[in-house]
Amino acid sequence: MRIIGGQWRSRMLPIPELEGLRPTPDRVRETLFNWINPYIPGAKCADLFCGSGALGLETLSRSAKSCVFVDASRVVTQQIQQNLEALSCKDALTLNQSALTLLQLPLESQPNLADKAPFDIVFIDPPFRKDWADSILPLLSQGWLAQGALVYLEMEKEAALPPITNQWDLLKEKTAGQLVYRLFQVHSD
Repeated sequence: MRIIGGQWRSRMLPIPELEGLRPTPDRVRETLFNWINPYIPGAKCADLFCGSGALGLETLSRSAKSCVFVDASRVVTQQIQQNLEALSCKDALTLNQSALTLLQLPLESQPNLADKAPFDIVFIDPPFRKDWADSILPLLSQGWLAQGALVYLEMEKEAALPPITNQWDLLKEKTAGQLVYRLFQVHSD
């Protein structure tokens, strides 16, 4: 995997070879980061279902304050931790658990996240055909998102968009190959 921008631009990092692991393609990442680049410096980020960690690593490379990487696969989280160490990055936390398990607990009950949340930018790129987004999106609105937070959702093209709270505005939407990706922003009523 290649970092496409920021202080680690062009840096190649290993990713585990696991069935179903599909790093966000470079051209999709380039579009996404063109959309969100002004919001990244100083942002607290979360990369849920992080897989390769490409999205979270990209934010850290571009001066995000922190990023929490969450994945249920121990192989994935170990590789991300090794990549963070290779980059001498200390502004990240890697959690080997499902995103659903993390978000079901109140933020205030998780002291390891005290200085890393609520999140300003959240990436949700779950495994295809598992309907994870239906469960995850409502939980994010329970204290996990900062005012004005950006939420990126990547899904297979044929999947129906899960119900979205009226406190989220769709800012951008694009299709690339077999996936559709959307950027939402949280607002107050």
